[in-house]
Amino acid sequence: MNKKNAFKNNIYALKLVWKMSKPLVVINGVASFLDYFEWLFFSAFFLRFVIDGLEKGKSFRELLTFIVITVSVEALFWLFHSIKNRKVIPICKTKINKELFKKLFKKASNVELECFENSEFYDKYTLAMEKSDERLTRTVEVIWGVFFGAIASVCAFIFMYQVDKYSVLFILFPIIGNFGFNRLQSKIDYNRNKDMAPYNRKISYINRVMYLTQYAKEMRLSDVFSLMREQYRGAIRGVSDVTRKYTKRAMVLHWFYVMFTFTFIFEGLLIYGAYRTLVSYTMSLAQLSVITSLMVSTTWILIGFTDSVTELFKNGLFVDYLKTFLEYKEKIPEDYDGKDPGTKIDSIEFKNVSFAYKDKVVIKNLNMKFDGGKTYALAGHNGAGKTTIIKLLLRFYDPTEGEILLNGLNIKEYNLQKYRALFATAFQDHQMFSMSVKDNVLMGRTADEASSEEVLSALKLAGVYDKIMSLPKKENTILTKEFDDEGAILSGGEFQKVVVARAFVQSSPVKLFDEPSSALDPIAEYTLFDNILKSCKDNTLVFISHRLSSVQNADKIFLLRHGTVKEEGTHKELMALDGLYADMYRKQAENYLAGSNSSEGIFKEVAKA
Repeated sequence: MNKKNAFKNNIYALKLVWKMSKPLVVINGVASFLDYFEWLFFSAFFLRFVIDGLEKGKSFRELLTFIVITVSVEALFWLFHSIKNRKVIPICKTKINKELFKKLFKKASNVELECFENSEFYDKYTLAMEKSDERLTRTVEVIWGVFFGAIASVCAFIFMYQVDKYSVLFILFPIIGNFGFNRLQSKIDYNRNKDMAPYNRKISYINRVMYLTQYAKEMRLSDVFSLMREQYRGAIRGVSDVTRKYTKRAMVLHWFYVMFTFTFIFEGLLIYGAYRTLVSYTMSLAQLSVITSLMVSTTWILIGFTDSVTELFKNGLFVDYLKTFLEYKEKIPEDYDGKDPGTKIDSIEFKNVSFAYKDKVVIKNLNMKFDGGKTYALAGHNGAGKTTIIKLLLRFYDPTEGEILLNGLNIKEYNLQKYRALFATAFQDHQMFSMSVKDNVLMGRTADEASSEEVLSALKLAGVYDKIMSLPKKENTILTKEFDDEGAILSGGEFQKVVVARAFVQSSPVKLFDEPSSALDPIAEYTLFDNILKSCKDNTLVFISHRLSSVQNADKIFLLRHGTVKEEGTHKELMALDGLYADMYRKQAENYLAGSNSSEGIFKEVAKA
């Protein structure tokens, strides 16, 4: 990142914090000013005044009065810092945390799904979120550190020049040390960390795997531990090799940094001052005291200033991620307002729809129509585009070409939230939240929208009611053990049934089921689909299933392949066509009958086919 962009990004951060907490910006500015003021006051004025007073015979009372006033002011400074650090800053940070994460969460909930599936964008999002409140607050401190550090450095230079014009030459040493050798050392550190990153990632992965529950069984039933041990040793060797690669240069640069930043100015200026005071008698004791004191102050002021400048550039990159995320223009904003779609479904139509994801065509010239109140099935092999069609229908994505119509109007014209409320969905790639069973079914809907009886009814239809009733707190039992040691861990099939219950409990005109039985055995699958068909007889029903025995009762079946419709019709029509669908159906029927005698009764129609 160049200096101009780093500067702009830090100003952006300052403005952002100013909007959220003006006191934090102001009080950090005052604190930074006082810090540098104290350095300069005590090194350039306080000692000089006291020693000068002693040399010129000022009264003890006058000197004592000056010292008492100085100590009193210093006590006020410390009181200010105490109030700042213990009261004001914590309150301001809490407010910034609240306001910033409100912005971040609002943006995160408003961006389209594609952003979370785009690794580059998602990386920037996670980097923007990581300790963003602390880093943003620190950015403000650094900005003030650079501003007042630059002023203090100039003042120290002027004060030293006033005392002895040749003494300012010694300031060149810490400048060379900090801006020269320290920067070179920082580059070595950066390159070293970059070269170590692949090995550190591997070490981190192995360390993590060693204590994660889900890996414990495999590690005890196999010799995979020996493979991981070799990988770990290899990563350690890699870290050692990288360390050796940079050690010599880093040591030499660090030696030059220490010598120029500390030794040359401290020892050199001390010898120079001692010579002027004790040999040539061209410098007073007061001047020597001021120069030696200023020497220490100037060195640390320059170090602080240099560190602030370096950190400013580092923070510039973080702020760039934050700025990119907060200023991102959503393609499909969740708060998009448009026409009210109502609740009546006459038709849903895909017209010449194509969709490409990362230049890979997933859907190609798709034409498909769902009439309201009927049942439709999407069938086909994995990768045929079935789930993508559902995502397009829900406007998680927009078509690359063509349009999707609801009641004859492009779905882009509708209020997005009201449009999505038309659909009750159950996805195969479901997620279970560390909340009660009831909350996992309702998913934020209030008791007014769905009663407890309706939740229990949905659990019955999904086939998981008996299991939930056997839990300690029934439907109020917390799922997962994330926050509750007594939380319930359900099987994959049971979790899937809870997800299906979400669609049952929602009173939406369209029900979407994406592989709702992928984790179920054939008998449970048969029962589930029977319940789906019966409970959704008044809805427009669309479901995806790779098991064709489940789709034969649909009013129309769309067989998809390579993102387009290859065959469509009723089960009877497609079997009579004797094409792709019929071939897939017969092969699945043979597998069912060969694999399970218990499913013969359920699939007797399959055998006849």
